[in-house]
Amino acid sequence: MAPMHAHDDAAPGADDHPYDRLTPDVVLDALASVGLWADGRLSALGSYENRVYQAGLETPVEGHAQVVVKFYRPHRWRDDQILEEHAFAAELAAAEVPVVAPLAFGGATLHAFGGFRFAVCPRRGGRRPELEDLDVLEWIGRFLARLHTVGAAAPFAHRPALDANTFLREPRQWLLEHEAIAPEVRAAWTRACDEALSLIEAHAVLRGDDGPGGIARLRLHGDCHPGNILWTPEDQPGAGPHFVDLDDARTGPAVQDLWMLLSGERAQRNRQLGALLDGYEQVRDFDRRELALIEPLRTLRLIHYSAWIARRWDDPSFPLNFPWFGSRDYWQGQVDMLTEQIEAMQEAPLVA
Repeated sequence: MAPMHAHDDAAPGADDHPYDRLTPDVVLDALASVGLWADGRLSALGSYENRVYQAGLETPVEGHAQVVVKFYRPHRWRDDQILEEHAFAAELAAAEVPVVAPLAFGGATLHAFGGFRFAVCPRRGGRRPELEDLDVLEWIGRFLARLHTVGAAAPFAHRPALDANTFLREPRQWLLEHEAIAPEVRAAWTRACDEALSLIEAHAVLRGDDGPGGIARLRLHGDCHPGNILWTPEDQPGAGPHFVDLDDARTGPAVQDLWMLLSGERAQRNRQLGALLDGYEQVRDFDRRELALIEPLRTLRLIHYSAWIARRWDDPSFPLNFPWFGSRDYWQGQVDMLTEQIEAMQEAPLVA
């Protein structure tokens, strides 16, 4: 069992969490507060970080009979950071990049009700893309290049960067200070983190350096795994991929939005990467130096993920969905994976 330590998102009571107050009636009343009247169809959608619901409407809004309402986790993002996410989504939609952008009511996309901040988006259906199909990957590559063309046009002013400080140094410090790591493997985990950090920070862009001639940083989707891409079959309107959930949008190297779509043995990942870049480079140049960042970025995500679960442990959904977290076996597994990543970061990068 993981240790149950307080963190920035903790509610006042030890057994209380803000989401405990988010009852179906509160969800419906929040929708009514922006003039949307649900028809009784309300279902929770899978989301750990926020709370997300699909609702049917008595009267369609902008042609949408169903909407998705997202209640942001309290204290995670400031208002200006959420609004920057919304503005980025609107900018992408205006450039005809297929994203699901929030709807505006009364000229606003971010709303407050019952102590929660929320946004409403149109419901867009779709299935997970078939990433074994190289044509599908090429198609996704083209759309990612279009997303990055918009992302490179201007920087984020309020959203954080993806770098070694935010994804390794700070999470590592939090885990150690809160004694979240099993004591039996704490020293081994710390040593592995330190060794990984030295390899990661050999890359200037992951140190946060933007010197001349370096790898460019741009606005990213940030969490572009297969679950955040929905695929519409070619025989239907709007065929192809569309991107959902810009909640983790931040600044970083373009390859961050590509590497999570790769899987399998090295030869398979090379083929997948080749297909993605075949599509990507039909629209936008790709700096091949970024291929050396794939394993460092994977390592950053590994450490950040452990801290993310530990920090959310007072949310009742986390012990239920991550019962294996926090044990000695879990942390020994993390040491083993970090050791593998240290080796992977010293190998030649993938080629496309």
